Amino acid sequence: MNLQIRSSNKSESITNNRLMFVTEEMIADQKLDLEEQFWGQVINFEELKGSFGEITAHKVIEDQQQYNLIVAGLGKKAEVNLEKLRQATGKALKEADRLKIKQISVLPFKLNMAVVDQIRALVEAALLVNYRFDKYLSEKKQLALEELIVVYENGQGEEVELGIAQGKVLAEATALARDLVNEPANVLTPAKLADYAVQAGEEAGFVVKVFEEEQIAELKMDAFLAVAQATVNRPRLIVMRYFGDKQNQGEVLGLVGKGLTYDSGGLSIKPGDSMITMKSDMAGAAAVIGAMSAIAQQNLKVNVVAVIAACENLISGTGYRPGDIINTMAGKSVFISSTDAEGRLTLADAIHYIIEHEGASKVVDIATLTGAAIIALGHTTTGVLTNNQDFYKQLEQAAELSGEKVWQLPSFPEYKELNKSPIADLKNTGGRAAGTITAGLFLGEFVQDKPWLHLDIAGTSYASKDWDYGVEGGTGVGVRLLYHLAETFAEK
Repeated sequence: MNLQIRSSNKSESITNNRLMFVTEEMIADQKLDLEEQFWGQVINFEELKGSFGEITAHKVIEDQQQYNLIVAGLGKKAEVNLEKLRQATGKALKEADRLKIKQISVLPFKLNMAVVDQIRALVEAALLVNYRFDKYLSEKKQLALEELIVVYENGQGEEVELGIAQGKVLAEATALARDLVNEPANVLTPAKLADYAVQAGEEAGFVVKVFEEEQIAELKMDAFLAVAQATVNRPRLIVMRYFGDKQNQGEVLGLVGKGLTYDSGGLSIKPGDSMITMKSDMAGAAAVIGAMSAIAQQNLKVNVVAVIAACENLISGTGYRPGDIINTMAGKSVFISSTDAEGRLTLADAIHYIIEHEGASKVVDIATLTGAAIIALGHTTTGVLTNNQDFYKQLEQAAELSGEKVWQLPSFPEYKELNKSPIADLKNTGGRAAGTITAGLFLGEFVQDKPWLHLDIAGTSYASKDWDYGVEGGTGVGVRLLYHLAETFAEK
């Protein structure tokens, strides 16, 4: 989609078709005077309420020609946030597509938020609602909408330009993550995931180093290698580095993404229906690749290193077994109670690596880790565990900007007891109770008291149906959240 901006004081600013955002107050207070805007006819809005999610299309006759006006309700002005603006934008542009509109102007709107933020959110939704993963379709559906023009008022030009630039970068980074999640596992092997990371680094401007199996073994990442034992597609350790704050090299934000390009469950095999979407078990890896791309392109003044332990969890005579005891890079032994609790094994080694070898001073891991997260929080909210409340508050700030919902789960000492084993330092499952919490706390055993956030995106990384500004498949969750989290460090 082509994006343009135009000033409202220029006669050529407004295209034939227009999109207007309204709040309930604008309707109730009768402040909506279309004659004072950009055309000479008042429309009857008697049935319009301006409630959130309300989308109406109207025909406007101007200069003896008929045009389309789409009105998108945002609800009560005090309750409008960036995510509601994204959702309303997505709904409105779907209506524009239904009407076969090729070009539309977004009329100026005033909300209780920075212009940069609201324009960024608008652009993110506009680009992401047009996302399609159709590379394997012989017939591709062409979307009608080709051009979006953002009309701004005097004095807003610089902020609007900045918002559009940021929104474009973040939407493209999110689309990259969606592409990676949507790729089938016969295409996206660990080696291919590493290739995508290298390509992203070359395009965005961050450094990527890929370790092959022999080098992984030299690092003594035994837990990671145990998960990878059963497949012919050998593992890769992917390390991405961006140093935008060279004066503070001791401050490094470490991002660790789960990179299971396919997970059958191993010998603790999953039910058949549960394996169909297991190509998406690398959504955490996709999130950190997308986030690194956006961080580097925006030249944030922050140091970020991202690590992905990429592998497959399959079944063969060489695979690891329930009952095995394996070592980790940190030197802690783990009793294997289920080979389907594999992600925490790969992440444990990756976390230890990013602290010991990359100097991470703060760590965020993001993973499709547990089905229990879906039971607890559904597909709406990402579950979070942390050992540092200040760090979590920064995540909440990032969540407000990204629109991605997060919820902190408890981490009381009693939960840690569930991960203990009488014959090893740890066991890799804590039982059915509190599964999301015990999985996260297993990883907490490897963070060495560094400020740490664990994000379980099992429920939020994949959509089973189309939604406001997305389609069935990978959501790209985590990209914008991690970007804005890094941004909080840059601002400090």
